[in-house]
Amino acid sequence: MISRISTSISCRSVAKSLAAVAMVWLFAAAPPVLAQETASSDTVGVWSTDVSGKLSGSQAAYSNWQEGGVNSLAFTTSLDGLAERRGRHWIHRHQARLAFGILRQDFDQDDESEVRKADDLIRLESALRYQGDGFFRIFNPTIAGNIRTQFAKGFAFPGQDNPYPDDDPRGGEIADGETRLVSQFLAPAFITESIGLTYEPAKWVQMRLGAASKQTVVLKDQLKVLYDVEPDRAARVEAGAEYALDVNRRITDDIRYKSNLNAFFSFNQTEDPPDVLWTNVLQLSVNDYISTELEVTLLYDKNVDDSIQLKEVLSVGVSFDVL
Repeated sequence: MISRISTSISCRSVAKSLAAVAMVWLFAAAPPVLAQETASSDTVGVWSTDVSGKLSGSQAAYSNWQEGGVNSLAFTTSLDGLAERRGRHWIHRHQARLAFGILRQDFDQDDESEVRKADDLIRLESALRYQGDGFFRIFNPTIAGNIRTQFAKGFAFPGQDNPYPDDDPRGGEIADGETRLVSQFLAPAFITESIGLTYEPAKWVQMRLGAASKQTVVLKDQLKVLYDVEPDRAARVEAGAEYALDVNRRITDDIRYKSNLNAFFSFNQTEDPPDVLWTNVLQLSVNDYISTELEVTLLYDKNVDDSIQLKEVLSVGVSFDVL
């Protein structure tokens, strides 16, 4: 069973307070650890990995069903990975989340309905930290970078909001049988590099604050108007500050909560709310192979949309460990 909602909520004031509320709550909830644990001698310099995959799907078919129904077929696959190496002073951490899903509805033997994209994500993050002495043992100097894009083309369909402005040739209501291209690989791609300090009060939570640069890359000319990129440029570049939070907490043997928050404060948009991406995942394991996952993602970027964007995915599927 897969349920997916993609919605825009017109509530600018919520966006302005979202990052601040999250930071205050998570700093307050963090345990009062004054010093980080030293890696044991048998784990120094050893890579630890955690890579897992998941397959989920649903299918429904109706024939002469008086009460009505829609034939449907949906399939989603995802891969989550974490690799970390802790030396005596240097800590390498790399994370990846990949997901792709397709959906086909309202088809029968005489109807070849189109296959639509249901989920699509490429998200990669890397960080290099130095754990020194004194102040820098608690607050580690860090350089970090991340990229977020998608695998395949995405479209807006009839009945959905058209993101193109009305004065654009592709603007206005989308007619039946037509589509509007809204994304593809590296269009857009959001890339952020930062240098700052990381605070790790416990093994399951990390916080980072520092100076940052953000690039919104759009390699498809017709899509640049959707992401506020100048027609003669490949990217929109911003300088500012970044706050990042990463939580990976096992609540019980069968329940795990993951949260990843990134807030970017642009220096040339100080009067506007920060760009915020907040992903929350709750994983519940039924047994070694069957699991349920609820993902809720909030996104706000004033250069793209004045509203908060919401994505919710509930899935039940087969999970497996790769490494």
